[in-house]
Order: sequence, then C-alpha cells, then structure tokens
Amino acid sequence: MSRDYILVINPGSTSTKVALFKGYENVVQKNLTHPSDELEKYEKISDQFKMRKEMIIDWMKQEGYKADELIAVVGRGGLLRPMPGGTYKVTEKMIEDLKIGIQGEHASNLGGIIAKSIADEHNIESFIVDPVAVDEFEDIARISGIPEIERKSLGHALNIKAVGRRVANRLGKKFEDINMVVAHLGGGISVAPLNKGKTVDYNNANEMGPFSPERTGGLPVGDLAKMCFSGKYTYKEIKSKLRGKGGLVGYLGTNDAREVVKRIETGDEKAKLIFEAMGYQVAKEIGSMAAVLKGEVEAVVITGGLAYSDYLTNYIKEMIDFIAPVIVEPGEDEMRALNEGALRVINNEETPKIYENEVKF
Repeated sequence: MSRDYILVINPGSTSTKVALFKGYENVVQKNLTHPSDELEKYEKISDQFKMRKEMIIDWMKQEGYKADELIAVVGRGGLLRPMPGGTYKVTEKMIEDLKIGIQGEHASNLGGIIAKSIADEHNIESFIVDPVAVDEFEDIARISGIPEIERKSLGHALNIKAVGRRVANRLGKKFEDINMVVAHLGGGISVAPLNKGKTVDYNNANEMGPFSPERTGGLPVGDLAKMCFSGKYTYKEIKSKLRGKGGLVGYLGTNDAREVVKRIETGDEKAKLIFEAMGYQVAKEIGSMAAVLKGEVEAVVITGGLAYSDYLTNYIKEMIDFIAPVIVEPGEDEMRALNEGALRVINNEETPKIYENEVKF
C-alpha cells in the first residue's frame, strides 16, 4: 500500500480539526467536537491525549483511510519555549515540554503529542509548524519601558508566515528575500514586520496594538491602573474586559463584523465610528511596523477573517497604500498552512528544525 497522505491535526479547546491532504489537495476534513461534560473528566489538558487520538483514528476508519497510508503527521504547535519559526520534527524533549505546559496549558499542546504517537506507530515523521511560541524578536523590540516587564513575541505566526510565503511566491520572490508587513485581522489582531521571512516584531494580540472584535488592544495605562485599583472590579472581571468583552463587543455588543456593517448601512453613526476606529488603529500599527523595516517594504498584506470585509480593508488601504502595494488575502486556513509546512520538508524545500538545537533550556 502506497503512502500518499499527510494527516493534519489542530486541537482546540472544545474540538479537534483533522484533515487528510494528498499533496496540496485537502481530500477530507472534519471538526471533531468534544462536549464540555466529557472534557470535565480530565484534570489536565494532556490527559485528553488518548481520547482525542482514538477519535482521530476512528474518524480515519470511517472515511475509509488507514494510518499506514500516511507519509507524515503534522500537528498544531503548542505553548513551547520561545523558538524560531519553521517546521520542526517532534522530539521527546518537545513532548516533555508540551505535556508539562512549559509556557502554559492549551489544547494546541496536544497537536505534537498526538502527531508523534500516531507517526511512531507507523515509522513515519511527525512535525509541528510555526507555533504560537515563535520568537524572532530583535533585542531592541523586547524593551517595554519598565524594567520588570518585557515585550513578548505572541501572535498569529502560522497564518502570517503561510500567507507571507504565498504572496512572496506570487511576486516571484523567495520568502527569505522579501520584506513585508502582514496584518492578521481576526478575533485578535496581530501586525508583524517580516524582515527576510522573520517576524522581528509584533504587537501582542492579547494586550497591545489595535482593538479587535473581542479584545481591547493597547490602552491608556494610567486610566487602566485606576480601574484596577478602584475596588469596582475583580482581577477576573478586568481580564474579561481586556479579552472577551473588549473591542467591538464592548462598544457595540457584537463581535460580528458583518452585523456592524449592516448597522452602518442603516445609518448607525456609532457603529460607523467604532468600526472605522478599529481600521484606523490597524492602519497606524501597519505604519509603525513599516518603520521597523525602515520603509523598505515590498508589500502590505491584510489577512484573517475580518479581511473579508471590503468596508474595513478599503478604509485601511486608503490610509497605508503609500507604503507599498496592498494585497488582501482573506481568511485563515490553519490546516492548509500546517500541510504546506510538512510538504516543504518532504519535498526537500526546507530542512526541518530540531527543538533541542533551537531553544534555551
């Protein structure tokens, strides 16, 4: 039996996305859901390993595929130690860090664990690609302004790099030879300057940069400090305001950009102001990141789910198209990006990185 397929595994908090690719073709994909009462049985996320793995194997059987038809397994990278971007072989040391949650517990930590378990049983390779832990900051980008706090690299590395590669290819250039600014517009917003393929800076999508559908982005810190010590809010309530109840939700009561645009079309001036303010802040952040590249920018790329909104992208374009040609690549296809990372190694276009060689212990 020939080995033709790559199994892609992307665990989320209440589901596991799985897909089988043949080359660049997504042959079949499924979102395996995990009811909350089922997940409550497990003390730690890593304890869910066996349950999720068995569901994946059963799904393959139901679709008529066998594990010995796989050429490789690739999983979503988790909260590992800070590391350069790229495609990594899953090693025992990586598994150890994923299991203990070296930078925190998250469902994505299961991606590499499950991938290696399935792959080892069939003597094939397992990989992760551009995890959230990707850190390619230059030292100057880490300085925050207060010695006790360091700016951290945290953003949508997987989609930003995948889209950057596609745009570079379309422009007839190597990803490693081109400078661009990529703005990922989703539930959180990440804007990154790509310097010869490296994300040398970021706004932390959880606490800096533009506000987004659900997050506040950067705030006036003096007023935030007053809120924190006012006695009106608990720590949990403040955290909820920053992530989940901030941004469009805080101002307009919805995180759905389509609904906001409909309100604007019916003459809702507040919706127009807030939506355009989000675009205004994105454009400012793009300009800021263009400065990081000293203006040597060959393309500005707008991606993520919000990039489907012509209203928003056109507003942003009007502010920043003096920097470089603006390319809109809507959506976020993590499964495709993971498969492409594995294929680059399989096709000898990229040398896989080894976790132990790239991080500090």
